[in-house]
Amino acid sequence: MKDSELLSTGKSSDSYPTQYWHVLEDGRVVCDVCPRHCSLREGKRGACFVRKAENGKIVLTTYGRSSGFCIDPIEKKPLNHFYPGSSVLSFGTAGCNLGCKFCQNWSISKSHQMDTLADKASPEKLALATKQVGCDSIAFTYNDPVIFLEYAINTAIACREQGIHPVAVSAGYMCDKPREEFYSVMDAVNIDLKAFTERFYQKVCLSQLAPVLETLKYLKQETDVWFEITTLLIPDENDSDEEIDAMTAWIVDNLGDQVPLHFSAFHPDFKMMDKPRTPASTLLRAREIAVRNGLKFVYVGNVHHAEASSTYCPDCGSLLIERDWYKLGTYDVSADGHCQQCGTQIAGRFTTFSSPFGPRRIPVRFK
Repeated sequence: MKDSELLSTGKSSDSYPTQYWHVLEDGRVVCDVCPRHCSLREGKRGACFVRKAENGKIVLTTYGRSSGFCIDPIEKKPLNHFYPGSSVLSFGTAGCNLGCKFCQNWSISKSHQMDTLADKASPEKLALATKQVGCDSIAFTYNDPVIFLEYAINTAIACREQGIHPVAVSAGYMCDKPREEFYSVMDAVNIDLKAFTERFYQKVCLSQLAPVLETLKYLKQETDVWFEITTLLIPDENDSDEEIDAMTAWIVDNLGDQVPLHFSAFHPDFKMMDKPRTPASTLLRAREIAVRNGLKFVYVGNVHHAEASSTYCPDCGSLLIERDWYKLGTYDVSADGHCQQCGTQIAGRFTTFSSPFGPRRIPVRFK
C-alpha cells in the first residue's frame, strides 16, 4: 500500500456517548471534561464546539472523523527524547476548549464546519493503517485531544494492541477524572504551557493556568508517561526574563531538571496579527535562563539553530543527537538510553537507532 493511500474505514456515527457530565435541576447538562464546565441546554454545543447536549446527555459529534492525516518525524510534535528519528502518524479533529488569540492552527481548532472533517476512521482501522504505513507512533494533535477524549482513548487502546505508541499534544486543560483515564493509555505527551501568568491565560487564552500546572504535576507524580513541554514565546506578552525565570524555576522544583523544554517562535496569526515574529535572540535568551536554573535539556523551535536544537550529555557535554531542523546527524545514545562516551543515563525513551525518518512530511488520505 502506498503512503498516500489508506484503507476505507466506513461511515462513523454523528453522536457518540460520553460519561463526564452531570445534569442540573433546571435540566441543563454540564460537561465535566475540562475546567470550563460548559452548562448546556438541549441541542447546544460547548465552547469546544464538538461536545453537545443531546437527549439530556453530552455526546461527542466528531468521533471517528478527522481534519487530516500526515506522517511526520516525532521531533515535530515536538518530542526530542521519545524514540528519536522515528515516524508518527499525526491527526486531529476540529474545535478546541481554549480561546488562544495567537492560535497557529486556527483553521482547524476554531473550525465550526463539519466539512473540515474530510477523513473518517474507526479506532481499529486507524491502528491498522498506522501499522501498515510503518509509523512507530500515532499523535493526537493539530487541535487538543481533550475535546475528542473518547475517540483518542479508544484509538490509543487499539494502537497499543498493534504495538504503536499513542502520543498526545495537548494544552493540559482538563479535569481530574478524565485526565486519569486519558493518560492511562498514553505513552508520551507534549504539554503546551502557554505562559506562566494567570493574566496571560485569562486575557489571551480565555482559560486558566492552575489546571495546566496540575496536569504537569500529575504526569510527573502519578504516571509513567514520557512528557516534554513547549512554550511559544510572544513578544511583550510572555517573553520577559522574570516570567521565564519563574517558569523554569517552577519546572525544576516541581518536575525535576530532566524534563525537556522547547521554546518556540511565534509568528503573527489568527487574532494576534499586530505582534512581530519572535527573534531567535529571544529564544536563545530564554534557553540561557532555563539552563541557568538547572534544566538539562532545553531546545528552540521554529528558527534554524542546529546547536540549540541538538541534545548534549548533561555530564560530559558530548553531542548525543545532532539536529538540523528535523534532520538527524550524529547519534551517540545507546539503545537503553546511555551516553556512549561516559555512560550517563539520558532521560527519555530510546531503542536501537537505525535510519532516521528525516524531515519528510507525507500527507495521507482515507479512500
